[in-house]
Amino acid sequence: MPYLSKIALNPRRRSTLGLLANPHRIHAAVLAGLAVQPVTERVLWRLENDNPHRAELLVLTDSRPSWTHLVEQAGWPGADDGAPLTGDYTSVLDKIVQGREFAFRLTANPVQSLRRPAKPSAQQTQLRTEQDSKPGTAAERGIRGARMPHRTARQQLHWLCDRAARHGFAIPPTQEPAPVPELGLGEPGTPAPAVSLTSRDILRFSKHRDGPRVTLSTATYQGRLRVTDPDALRHTLLHGIGPAKAYGQGLLTLAPLAQDNP
Repeated sequence: MPYLSKIALNPRRRSTLGLLANPHRIHAAVLAGLAVQPVTERVLWRLENDNPHRAELLVLTDSRPSWTHLVEQAGWPGADDGAPLTGDYTSVLDKIVQGREFAFRLTANPVQSLRRPAKPSAQQTQLRTEQDSKPGTAAERGIRGARMPHRTARQQLHWLCDRAARHGFAIPPTQEPAPVPELGLGEPGTPAPAVSLTSRDILRFSKHRDGPRVTLSTATYQGRLRVTDPDALRHTLLHGIGPAKAYGQGLLTLAPLAQDNP
């Protein structure tokens, strides 16, 4: 049974600042909330830190978690409205029906796979050298394209729109002409897709004190979607979109549209 949790974090605590600065630490703290170790189940999480006074961590797990350690380390132990919330996610999955529309939010790592990137990183160059030195065909040598980030807003919006159908949804048009026509998401004067980028960031961190730096280009999307394939969308909600899921990317969450509320 899947569970969705929301844990309030206090960004004014020193220990919280250290946690928030490194997605690898957050990932480790999330896995520590599951009783069966080592963790083999699918886990998705997303950090919501729009509010400078309060951050929130959303976590989707297969088994019921315990977040006592996170509250004690980085939250408000014993305070009103400081307790984590955990709910059965099945009720959300049951609402996924053909044609229904939802508000959605997603933070993802939009990337493309390039056989020979123009500006490869040192790690990508080393890997390519090792692969090219092996005998056999490209497939036999295990050669895959290098993941390169989409950095512009236009590329990042196209990345999501291009993947919507395979993930079980469509992004309907807005009711207004395209507010940013230079993004090229429709013909001039025609409605743009009902999605916007609320934030774009580049995360840089290390897994270990003296380890190599990890760099992730992230984008947070917010908008409206229409269900086109309920089974595919349920799978997407449970398994995420795109790479870097261990680092807080790919969790798609839904909410009723305003007109659906009484």
